Amino acid sequence: MSKSTDKFFLTNPIHFLALGFGSGLMPKAPGTFGTLAAIPLYFLMVPLSNIYYAAVVLLICFSGIYICGKAASDAGVHDHGAIVWDEIAGFLITMFMVPVSWQSIAVGFLLFRLFDIFKPWPISYIDKHVDGGFGIMFDDVLAGVFALACMHLIF
Repeated sequence: MSKSTDKFFLTNPIHFLALGFGSGLMPKAPGTFGTLAAIPLYFLMVPLSNIYYAAVVLLICFSGIYICGKAASDAGVHDHGAIVWDEIAGFLITMFMVPVSWQSIAVGFLLFRLFDIFKPWPISYIDKHVDGGFGIMFDDVLAGVFALACMHLIF
């Protein structure tokens, strides 16, 4: 990763969450590893009813505005690659009300990563024009919504 991670501290609870429990510190493909870190959290959420699942995802998204914004400010870099809380939120959105199987998880993972990496319009517009914690979160939330729509067409 070209941007230094020396301003992040896993002992800081905000950084720990923003860095996806440390997964964002991987030197290559931190967003992919952040998305992988969402899978165990997804398994913990599977038993929840749809309303509770949605409530947890909303909590993750809204708290992520602060978490990502604060971590980015501490690092002095907007949307630092190591900040992957937004990928966690995006994957959890992708999997909302999707039948649980290894196939659905694999397809959800791939779809979310494709939308997050390639950023079709309007995701690319949001990524370039919306700043702060809201901007960091919103493009991945939107990628999750796009991937969720595909998941419901597939499954």
